[in-house]
Amino acid sequence: MLLVIGEALVDVLSGGISAPEAYVGGSPMNVAVGLARLGHSVGFVGQYGQDEYGDMIHRHLRDNSVVELAPRTERETSTAKGQLDPAGSATYSFDISWDLQPLEGEAATALEEAQVLHVGSIGSFLDPGAAAVIDAVERARGHATISYDPNVRSALIDDKDAAIAKIEHIVSMSDVVRASDSDLEWLYPDRDARDTAKAWRELGAALVCVTYGSGGPWAVVAGGEARANAVAVEVEDTVGAGDSFMSALISALVERELVGAAQRDKLRAIDSNTVNDVIDFAAKAAAITVSRAGANPPYRREIS
Repeated sequence: MLLVIGEALVDVLSGGISAPEAYVGGSPMNVAVGLARLGHSVGFVGQYGQDEYGDMIHRHLRDNSVVELAPRTERETSTAKGQLDPAGSATYSFDISWDLQPLEGEAATALEEAQVLHVGSIGSFLDPGAAAVIDAVERARGHATISYDPNVRSALIDDKDAAIAKIEHIVSMSDVVRASDSDLEWLYPDRDARDTAKAWRELGAALVCVTYGSGGPWAVVAGGEARANAVAVEVEDTVGAGDSFMSALISALVERELVGAAQRDKLRAIDSNTVNDVIDFAAKAAAITVSRAGANPPYRREIS
């Protein structure tokens, strides 16, 4: 099983020609659904309430065959209000709580058995729950591939230096990292995104990928650099594009038998041609997502 830990919430998007629309979201949850649609067995640990929005999340996970490994909470389900600009990009304000506890029971068993653990976004830096995410990474590192997408939400970060330290700590324990160019520009405004990717690889990651929206993704590994072209599509909105990219990136590595701690040396030796194929596949998945509303990742059959 592949395991994903992080926030699940509901995106309420406005700014288009119609009334605000509510979509199930949260970067880690989107990654879990994306992996399931690509044919993988996936478990998800998150937090959402027993309210109407929580029901939406529960149905979405169930309908996509994602195994829910944490009980629903007594709190209201978190929301993200997104304002779309003319290009389809969203600016968010959040109403969110995150107090995940260290994994136990069924979730702990899934952690012990996972080939891949994916973490990221709000769940990886928002206290107090971030501590449980870091604990899970430390517990899984000995047997699983760790993938990470910081998916920075600056509106929720009060102490930038502390957030950077937390992000870099997780990067140092990760094997596969994706970040957008806008994430890296906010984190390190005086450093080129490529230089940051190389610095993160030196921290410990085997593969670091930077996505540039319509500019296409770029990646660095020990064997060199790779770049893939973005796929030209008519953009509905860009919500969930990076999450679909992340799901497809993980999926492509699973299919090439490059996951699990036993394959860590093999992953570190991956060549740039293979990386190019992997990120090209991921770019195709992201392109399908931006062609439709909300975080709606593709099924395997949709990616040629």
